[in-house]
Amino acid sequence: MSDTTHHGALATSKPPSDDARLTPAELAAKYGLSVSGARPTLAAYVRQLWDRRHFIMAFSRAKLVAQYSEAKLGQIWQVATPLLNALVYYLIFGLIMNAGRGMEKGVYIPFLVTGIFVFTFTQSSLMAGVRAIPGNLGLVRALHFPRASLPISFSMQQLQQLLYSMIVVLIVTVAFGNYPRPAWLLVIPTLALQFAFNTGLALIFGRMGSKTPDLAQLMPFLTRTWMYASGVMFSISGALKDRHVPEWVTDVLQWNPAAIYMDLIRYALIDDYGRHNLPPHVWAFAVGWAVVIGLGGFVYFWKAEERYGRG
Repeated sequence: MSDTTHHGALATSKPPSDDARLTPAELAAKYGLSVSGARPTLAAYVRQLWDRRHFIMAFSRAKLVAQYSEAKLGQIWQVATPLLNALVYYLIFGLIMNAGRGMEKGVYIPFLVTGIFVFTFTQSSLMAGVRAIPGNLGLVRALHFPRASLPISFSMQQLQQLLYSMIVVLIVTVAFGNYPRPAWLLVIPTLALQFAFNTGLALIFGRMGSKTPDLAQLMPFLTRTWMYASGVMFSISGALKDRHVPEWVTDVLQWNPAAIYMDLIRYALIDDYGRHNLPPHVWAFAVGWAVVIGLGGFVYFWKAEERYGRG
C-alpha cells in the first residue's frame, strides 16, 4: 500500500499482520497470556493452599502472639478472658437465676466452663473470618496468594488459643472430681470436627464480610443470640422439659452445631453428664455439620476469589 505525505513524498505502509485480525482472547491464547488474578480451578486452588501451608501456620502464630502484645499480662489473657466470662455467667445464671437446676454444683461448674470455652472457639473464628479480608486489604492488594489462607489462618489461631485454654478446662474438670478416663480421648475428634466447621463458617462469612464490612458490627448480636440458644449456660433438654415445648423445638436447638460440639466435649470430660443429655445421632450430626459447612464454605469462598480486595 502507498500514500502521499504533505511534502509530496511517496510513503509506503506495511500490510496488517496476522495479529491485527485476532480478537483479544485469541491473542492471549496465541502468546500464552492469562488474566491477572483470575480464579484458578478448585484443584489448583487446593494445591496453592498446600504450598503455602507454612505461611498459614506462621501467620496464625504471629497473630496469636500479637493479639495481647500490648497488655501487661500478655498471653495470660487468652485464658483469663473466657474464664472471667465463665465466672460472670456463673454468678448471674448459676447462682441468681439457677440455670443449672437439676445439676449438682460439681457438674454445673465444669459444664459451664466447658461451654464457654468451646463456644468462644466458634464465636471467635466467625468474628475473625468476617474481618479477614477488610482487615488485611493492604496484604491482599500487595501480594498474590490464595485468599482463603486468611480465614483458615485465623481459624487456626483460634484453635491454638483453645488448646491453651483446654488446660484450664481440664484443671476445673479434675478439681470437681472428674478424673482422666478413656472417654477423654473423644475430645480430639470432636475438636477436629469443630475446627473444620469453624473454618467453613469463617470462609462463608469471610466472603460476605469482604463485600459488606458493616457485617462485623452486626455479628456480636447474632453470636450472642446463638450463644443463648445453644445451651452454654443451661441444659437445653433440662430447661425445656417442663415447659410444654414441642419436641421438634428441643431437637432443633440440640442439633445446632454449637450445641453438638459443646455437648460432646462435656460428655467426654464430665462423668455425670451422661449419654441421655445427647441428642439422637449426635456423631452423625457432628460429622455432617463439619463436612457440609467445611467443604461448602471452602467452595463458596473460592468462587469469589478474583473479586477480593478490588474495591
